[in-house]
This record gives sequence, C-alpha cells and structure tokens, in this order.
Amino acid sequence: MPRATNSVASRRRRKKVLKLTKGYWGAKSKLFRIAHTQMLKSLSYAYRDRRARKRDFRSLWIIRIGIAASNEGVSYNKFIRGLKDAGVVINRKILAEFAVNNHEAFINLVKVAKESIS
Repeated sequence: MPRATNSVASRRRRKKVLKLTKGYWGAKSKLFRIAHTQMLKSLSYAYRDRRARKRDFRSLWIIRIGIAASNEGVSYNKFIRGLKDAGVVINRKILAEFAVNNHEAFINLVKVAKESIS
C-alpha cells in the first residue's frame, strides 16, 4: 500500500504562506522555507508595531500640546495639572488637534488651566 503524503493540505499551507509573502524581495516571496521564515518575522513586527504606533502618537500629541502651551506662557505639566484641577476631561489627541487647528479653543483651555492653578 502506498504511503499517504497529505499533499493537498501541504500544498494549501504552502500556497497560503506564499500568498502572504507576495511582493517581498527576491527569494522571500518565491521559496517556501525562506518565505515562511520571513512571514513569521513580518507578523511579529506587525504585532509589535501596532503597539508601538500607539506610543508614538501619544508622544507626538504631547509634544504638540507642550509647544502650544509654552507659546501661551505655561508649561505642559502645569497645563495638564490645571485642566485636571479644573475638572476638564479631554484627552491628549483632542488637545493636540485644538493646538494645531483650533487655536482659539486651545487658548480658552489655557486660560481655564491658569485660573485653576492660581
């Protein structure tokens, strides 16, 4: 009796890997063993960087808020502390958006923060 090789499942698995690595340079998209290694590496990078992107954006927002607040004469930490003491609940993404696109609203928030500090 001949040996069963399960070739249908094997071929399907290999095609799935080669489909995921389509567009990679050289052997990374052509040869199964190299493509499989690169696919595992790429998926781990994607997992890691989905989390890193959140950190990067938060730091960008903080930088934007800090610059806009210092232009109005208050430091970042005093601005955030003043908003917290005043009971203003607004996240850093929206604060950065105000700092860049809606400067009048940001100035009003700075006034509120300054009043609650003193």
